[in-house]
Amino acid sequence: MADGAGEQPALRDEPASWPVRSSGDLHRDGWVVALREDRIQRPGHPEEEPFRRVVLEHPGAAVILAVDDEERVLCLWQYRHAAQTRFVELPAGLLDVDGEEPVDVARRELVEEAGYEAQEWTHLVSTYSSPGISEELAHIYLARGLREVGRGDFVPAHEEA
Repeated sequence: MADGAGEQPALRDEPASWPVRSSGDLHRDGWVVALREDRIQRPGHPEEEPFRRVVLEHPGAAVILAVDDEERVLCLWQYRHAAQTRFVELPAGLLDVDGEEPVDVARRELVEEAGYEAQEWTHLVSTYSSPGISEELAHIYLARGLREVGRGDFVPAHEEA
């Protein structure tokens, strides 16, 4: 949409970083996520007090839209304690192994969670789930050519069981 002031910038996300004046852990342990508090300075406004933002550190995830030959989507039921709900979900997994590519996480999770392999993998999109508070980046893949293979040696525990 033109605003009368000339050409519009390209419509795309742009990396940016505002000065962090201080940062401290609110919670950190051996689990997957951590919570920290940053005090941020608005660029070009040194007279303003830094403001507080809470950041959920998250390794990211791979999400699988697995579609069979009849155009049916594979879904799972999984209890999620934070929402106190048993959800119908797409298979997904955390990027919690250093150096593992998101598509490899997707392949592994489809087997572990659903007992299927796919012949074709297409990256659909990578998106931040809630960028106002979390750095979680979800990579979403379309999986086709499904074949049931079982879960291998994966043993589900807790909510996955």
